[in-house]
Amino acid sequence: MMLWEKIPMILLDSGILIQETQILHDAAKIGNVEFLTQITQSFPELTWIVDSNKYSVFHVAVINRQEKVFSLIYQIGTAKDFNTYYRDNDKNNILHLAGKLAPPSRLNIVSGPALQMQRELLWFKEVEKIVRPSYFHMKNNKDKTPRELFTMEHENLRKAGEKWMKDTATSCMVVATLIATVAFAAAFTIPGGNKKETGAPIFLTDGWFTVFVISDAVAMFSSTASIMMFLSILTSRYGEDDFLFSLPAKLMVGLITLFASIVCMDLTFSATFFLVYKEEKQGTPRLVAALAMLPITLYAVLNCRLWISLIHSTCWASKFMFRPGKHRLF
Repeated sequence: MMLWEKIPMILLDSGILIQETQILHDAAKIGNVEFLTQITQSFPELTWIVDSNKYSVFHVAVINRQEKVFSLIYQIGTAKDFNTYYRDNDKNNILHLAGKLAPPSRLNIVSGPALQMQRELLWFKEVEKIVRPSYFHMKNNKDKTPRELFTMEHENLRKAGEKWMKDTATSCMVVATLIATVAFAAAFTIPGGNKKETGAPIFLTDGWFTVFVISDAVAMFSSTASIMMFLSILTSRYGEDDFLFSLPAKLMVGLITLFASIVCMDLTFSATFFLVYKEEKQGTPRLVAALAMLPITLYAVLNCRLWISLIHSTCWASKFMFRPGKHRLF
């Protein structure tokens, strides 16, 4: 910003440098919101400048999926109606631009085609909020409305997202089914056996038996819930709007319940060792309990990035991605 402060005062009225170099549009393209706000605080009229394609900085922000720059549009009040009025040489309005596929560099900041599809839908829905209803039905030179253009541009991404979701759900459902099978069998295979006289479990009064029963029950029910979530994903119709919340939320719940079932399965196994061997082998149960943490840790570490991406995209991005930040235009 020190460079800008050295620009001669003769440029203050005309903004010749800005218009000739398109420096504002370049800043919007790379998401340099600090530079944009600093300049427009001194020259508010520069927000109206359009390039040769009739794009304002907000059009450029939509094309390049720069949410921080786009969020500045909420600070110009009713002037946003005029700023979004521009249509490019192909008669695309700003909603058409949101319907186009994002550049690969911006698309790949989200992992997984399903979450990429979700991010694209979030952008389209957000731009819909700032334009007039008549923009929804405007057609470009190719006779496409914004929604039709979105469907055409994102068809391959939707198919890739569907395949990614189904593959993930299928793999996880196999694991959940195995856990449910083991947990169900363990419920009728009581450690230590039963008393012949009453049929009650021998270790009924032992605290570790209570841990065994509770953990086995939770493993059974959480793995069953996980199976239901993944089955729901496999039988989904995979419409575009399903990627906005329904499918990511189901996958997130399925992964959480699967993790809970893995934890409880290991806890059931450890409790059984403590019940059977705690008196004869003092160190063995503790060693087994320590080893039981290995699969839990591996599952958490290997799926950490997927969890973070799901929670961020489904819970955070939908509410806070386009919230105006600390930067102010005027």
